[in-house]
Amino acid sequence: MKFGVGQAIRRVEDQRLVTGRGRYTDDFAPEACLHAITLRSPHAHADFTVADLGAARAMTGVRLILTSDNVGHLGDVPCLAPVDNGDGSKGAESPRPVLARGTARYVGEPVAFVVADTAAQARDAAEAIVIDWSPKPAVPDIRSALKDGAPLVWAHAPGNIVFDTSIGDKSKVDAIFATAPRIVKREIENNRVVANYMEPRGCIAEHDEASGGWTITVTSQGVHNMQGMLAPILKCEPETLRVVTPDVGGGFGTKGFVYNEYALAAEAAKILKRPVKWIADRADHFVSDAHGRDSIVIAELALDDEGRFLAMRFDWMGGLGAYLHIYGPYIHYLGATMLTGVYKTPAIHVRVRGVFSNTTPTDAYRGAGRPEAAYVLERLVDAAARETGLPQDEIRKRNFISPDQMPYKTPIADRTYDTGHFAAHLARALESSDWSGFDKRARASNEKRKARGVGLATYIECTAWGEGEDVTATLEKDGFVTVLSGTQANGQGHETAYAQFISQHLDLPVDRIRVVQGDTARIKSGAGTGGSRSIPVGGVASHLAGQALAKNITTLAADILEASQRDIELVGGEARIKGTDRRISFADIANSPKAKPELLKGDGSFVPPDATYPNGTHVAEVEIDPDTGAVELVSYHICDDFGRTVNPLLLAGQVHGGVVQGVGQALLEHTVYDDDAQLLSASFMDYCMPRADNLPPIHFETLNVPSTTNPLGIKGAGEAGSIGSCPAVINAVVDALDRRFGVRHIDMPATPRRIREAIRAAKS
Repeated sequence: MKFGVGQAIRRVEDQRLVTGRGRYTDDFAPEACLHAITLRSPHAHADFTVADLGAARAMTGVRLILTSDNVGHLGDVPCLAPVDNGDGSKGAESPRPVLARGTARYVGEPVAFVVADTAAQARDAAEAIVIDWSPKPAVPDIRSALKDGAPLVWAHAPGNIVFDTSIGDKSKVDAIFATAPRIVKREIENNRVVANYMEPRGCIAEHDEASGGWTITVTSQGVHNMQGMLAPILKCEPETLRVVTPDVGGGFGTKGFVYNEYALAAEAAKILKRPVKWIADRADHFVSDAHGRDSIVIAELALDDEGRFLAMRFDWMGGLGAYLHIYGPYIHYLGATMLTGVYKTPAIHVRVRGVFSNTTPTDAYRGAGRPEAAYVLERLVDAAARETGLPQDEIRKRNFISPDQMPYKTPIADRTYDTGHFAAHLARALESSDWSGFDKRARASNEKRKARGVGLATYIECTAWGEGEDVTATLEKDGFVTVLSGTQANGQGHETAYAQFISQHLDLPVDRIRVVQGDTARIKSGAGTGGSRSIPVGGVASHLAGQALAKNITTLAADILEASQRDIELVGGEARIKGTDRRISFADIANSPKAKPELLKGDGSFVPPDATYPNGTHVAEVEIDPDTGAVELVSYHICDDFGRTVNPLLLAGQVHGGVVQGVGQALLEHTVYDDDAQLLSASFMDYCMPRADNLPPIHFETLNVPSTTNPLGIKGAGEAGSIGSCPAVINAVVDALDRRFGVRHIDMPATPRRIREAIRAAKS
């Protein structure tokens, strides 16, 4: 089909978005709307008392100031994914009020909410609030939090431990390590990052006195999830909340959560009987939006004399910040379940600990645990290659799970990989990157006094598990089709992709298919966007809805044209009798007296029976200036397995974007706290983001093996670029430093300063 699945169609939404006709949360301005500002703690750990609100309340334009005294009736912000201890006991909790109650536990924690006629007036009033602070000792990171005698973030969490659990057979693994011919060990840090999307968070709350309900317009990754998370905080029934999400300028997982301000704006709108709008600025964003990654893992690999893997064991310490965020604890546990990777290691054991610190809470960030796992594993395998003397590619090929072992049940977490051909995409990536010609390029770099290195990473991730999606496609009177989906686009191109699934069955141009998301009043259900689930789950449901609608349209057309249903074909927005000039437009079908509403609609529902497991190989090549420590990424090649490609242009865009985020983390981005847990990298003046000149052209191709867990064979793709990129880039950096200086380890981000320090240490 011209506009169907597999076609490289340009995004239909781009014409609107790039010409300034997008509609984001901040573009909405209800009549008589008021504006809110959040006053945040300047201390990482402090008891406090609100001493004086009088001066602030008397300022021009101020309508309301909320503190914890005014919102005690509201529920706490929940953690929906706690992790129990290994002995079955519950992990430590962290009650998280919408406004701090007498103690602040991180810089940026909300302590007051100010509403005024303008945002400037609200900000002035917030600065006039008098608060008496009594600072307390704070812990800024995982290592300091775990030290003996460290200050406690929560008195009921000894040692700042949230949970302590394990996965796998410890006794079996320990026995193998006790007799293994060779053991490789590394301590590997996954640096904390900030999810810097283009559009900051925001919400507009409107309260309806007659019904007692609200309309909340909010940046999100799924309105039904937001409705379900917000209702318990407001202590209302979910159906009394209409949640609307318009265009969204990036999400990356971080916009999938409920935040304090959404409940505060709803409460303020109810009190003031006027709409209340809160829009974050970038300073809010750095300290209040959930951070990503943040783990330290002690990783060990036992090998035989031929470099075959015998066992692995890991001690994973995950930084959770001051509060357990919505899914925060589970993210580290989820990552630990993926430490099998693409290797047929007989035995694996992982100890997983969650750790409190006086920092912004962490949660899912593009890949959510799987990039952390892939980074740890591929850095460990690379270290093993260097210590055994085996080439990077050879040690992997010796240990890959082979296609004839599929389906493959991993030794931890009861995961079953259904399909994959890891050696094939490794071979293709090596070929496309001219792996065999590297030595010649390295000699040329040496002549320029540069150190050149090449690194690779083979990865696998799990995507698109859990809840299903229901999609409805309706033929409208104008001959267009409206598609209702409970997922939520954050820039991925859903309007185009979902239209392609429908067009596959209707042969209707994609610009005549309207995709509607983000409104609980119009869409009955949906699990939102996250975990690369939109296309493998929502897309499959769209495919089924389009199939059902095509059948109904064909039935109607056959009745109207007085023909057999098997003689009807759908072409270009018309139904026609094959081999004749008798035809009827979709619009005329929709307006026919015979067109009952149920025949103008097609429903599609899909619940995935298991996850999909996309996988692939990334190859990165770098050149380093030893005098400055500057790293230039000179070549990047990818061969991925995504099961089936829906739209090559959309797919490449998603992979490219993920690679850029991974390169940012590997070389540039770093969330830095000082010893008092003050955030030093709290703006773009101090937090370095990747730019176009940090990336070479990215060569991307696929070698797909269809998934067996959905009828279209699709595997999730939205997070994959961020999973393979970090280890590939750092492996290349270490390769360059090892060849010239014998440096075999460096942590992310591999900044010029860190590289120069590593070189100096090696020389000394």
